[in-house]
Amino acid sequence: MADNADLLALLAEMKKSMEKGQEEMKDRMEKGQEEMKDRMEKGQEEMRKGQEEMKNQIQSHVESKVGEIKDHVNSCIEKIEEDVQSVKREIGEVKGEVERKIEEVEDKVQGKIEEVEDKVQGKIEEVKEKVQVKIGDLEKRLSELEDRPINFPANPDLTYSRPTVKPLTFDGQTSWTVFKTQFEVVSSANGWNNRVKASQLVASLRGSAAEVLQGIPSDKLTDLMTIENALEARFGDSHLTQFYRTELKTRRQKPGESLQVLAADVERLMSLAYAECPQDVRDSLAAQYFVDAIRDEDTQHATRLMDAKDLKLALAYSMKYEAAKTVSKTSQNVRSIEIEDGTGKEKDEKFDCLLKTLEKLLNSHVTGKRNTSRRNPNVTCWKCNKKGHVQRECQTISPNQEN
Repeated sequence: MADNADLLALLAEMKKSMEKGQEEMKDRMEKGQEEMKDRMEKGQEEMRKGQEEMKNQIQSHVESKVGEIKDHVNSCIEKIEEDVQSVKREIGEVKGEVERKIEEVEDKVQGKIEEVEDKVQGKIEEVKEKVQVKIGDLEKRLSELEDRPINFPANPDLTYSRPTVKPLTFDGQTSWTVFKTQFEVVSSANGWNNRVKASQLVASLRGSAAEVLQGIPSDKLTDLMTIENALEARFGDSHLTQFYRTELKTRRQKPGESLQVLAADVERLMSLAYAECPQDVRDSLAAQYFVDAIRDEDTQHATRLMDAKDLKLALAYSMKYEAAKTVSKTSQNVRSIEIEDGTGKEKDEKFDCLLKTLEKLLNSHVTGKRNTSRRNPNVTCWKCNKKGHVQRECQTISPNQEN
């Protein structure tokens, strides 16, 4: 019994020791956990401080680099603007030189034009003098012919006053319609009656035209209607009206043919093709056919826009336009010769090169930065946001730098 009691006492003591050991171990474990927790919290706090410090350092470095980049950009912009101003000055100089050259060329061209005009005027005066001499000779000869006595038969039907206009001649080689018109004008001016007109018409026939008289009875040689009908049948061009109209429509100015010659031929064809038309209709048609026949497209187009009502106006306008065009071409040729004397071409190339350089500079750097000025008191620092300096000159110390 005593042994059992000792054993129980020993077991109870061992149990107490074990419980005490467990409590001590539990306390140690709790204390170790708290210490570990404190160490972990302290490590996390130190890590957080390290991260913040690293972040501040990185941010400070980035801001420094960004400031340097912005300063470099400002410096580049200033240099670009200086280059632009220099290019503008060079362009102004080249432009002034070109304008002075153009003025010199224009003065020389004007001098050439005046010289040509003087020569042309001199030629015109010479031609006028020669024409006056010719007219004087013709008037003298006409006066001599009018002073000659003319003997006519005593037949009272043939009695008439001395002609005041020289009679015409017709050989069948020219237009019968034109000759007939001229003959009627001369007859009216001289006051001839039908019998005198018949006699004068017979006397005016030459060559193949005179051969027509062989088919007329001798008693009809004084009948004006019979003679005119015979000549109309032989030389009349009424059956050729359509031919002349076709020729008029297809008429074009020939190489080297002047506008005056073209207008004269158009007028001739009009009198043959539209002899029965009223004068105002003939004038309008003649102007249209003349414009269609002009060879130069620019002259034709300009004359067509002018909308001339008759051939005379169309001819005058087309000649003025052609003369102005010729003078313009001469001026251009002289100008090109003057400019190509050695420096003009280099000036043009330099001017083009400067323009291209300016365009590239403006397109690549200046667009969108027009408000960015050169270094001035209003410039703002990107570090402290104060005016008067740039970031690389900033003396302000940031909070991150103090740490």
